[in-house]
Amino acid sequence: MSPALALLLLSQVALYTTVTSVKVCGRPPTTDGIDSSTLKRVYEVGEEVTLTCEQGYLPSRTPSARITCTATGEWTQANLACSPKMCQIPRPLQPFAKGRTEAPFKSVLNFTCDDGYVLIGSNESRCLHDNTWSHPPPLCKAVNCPLPKPPSDGRIVHDKPLTGTATKYGQAWTYECHPPKAPSYERGFCMANGSVTEPPVCRDVSCPVPTNIPNGIITFAVMRQHGYKEKVRYACNEHYVLEGRDEIQCQNTGNWSSKPVCRAPCTVGIKRGRIFYNGKKIWIGDLKPNRVLHGEHVALYCLNKTGKCGYPVATTCNDGNLPIPGCFEEPGRMDYNLRPKTLPSEITMCASPPTSSPGNVTITR
Repeated sequence: MSPALALLLLSQVALYTTVTSVKVCGRPPTTDGIDSSTLKRVYEVGEEVTLTCEQGYLPSRTPSARITCTATGEWTQANLACSPKMCQIPRPLQPFAKGRTEAPFKSVLNFTCDDGYVLIGSNESRCLHDNTWSHPPPLCKAVNCPLPKPPSDGRIVHDKPLTGTATKYGQAWTYECHPPKAPSYERGFCMANGSVTEPPVCRDVSCPVPTNIPNGIITFAVMRQHGYKEKVRYACNEHYVLEGRDEIQCQNTGNWSSKPVCRAPCTVGIKRGRIFYNGKKIWIGDLKPNRVLHGEHVALYCLNKTGKCGYPVATTCNDGNLPIPGCFEEPGRMDYNLRPKTLPSEITMCASPPTSSPGNVTITR
């Protein structure tokens, strides 16, 4: 290579280096809310830009919005922060907004109505840049249903008096057939989709001959098949407690409604000791007969050995079963007959009984 050619190449390299060493600045960094629509992709050294908040935002502090592209290709520091404008949430909607009274720009409120109500208006509203909402809150109007049709061989009894020529969602009625027929179903409703229950079919229904219940009897009934809505009454044997309705009714399904149950009395299963029953203390030998009815409460006395005091623990008769509290210790014959005043029921009662064992209820008096 000749010296002249080498010199030319070196000059070109030097020229290239000089041109490419000039730095530029890219698009200025922005934070949420700063208007970037007018910003260029590249700026030359020395160019200045004044940042502003975009529509719907306000400067949150005294701004230093002018920035300059420096020779290092970096921008000077800006002190502009933009916060969104706020829209006032309508007062009736604030409970649904978890107590919030305002929502920021671009927020969206979504509206729905409960089942059985039709939404009148827009189902959403957006917070606009001028602190207003794009749509007012909608209305929720109750669904209307046409009047129901009665069965071909019966009538309708409405739960509430009707006004007008339509029913509203949630309103209900009972279908009745002319005796002795029974409706295939008894209840009708105005439903959420605006339709009503189709009328039932009236048909002949009978229930089988009623049967007795354990430890009880049927009263004032002829032992035969019974028609729709006919009733039979039950009673319990002496000392048994009837649980449930004392009457059963023949239903439109051809079955009887649920029978009651007769719950058995209990025996207090101790030989020696004192109990608290029906508001007074009783030696077990004086409980004659030894019988407690289902659901009644009895208290037996336990000893707090640490405090050397007694305390009553309640137990309940449940269909022939009366659990004895685990803390109760039946006294021996000697203590019971010769030293009764030393029994837990006779000594000083504890000011506060110890924590009772699971399944027992501690009582005080």
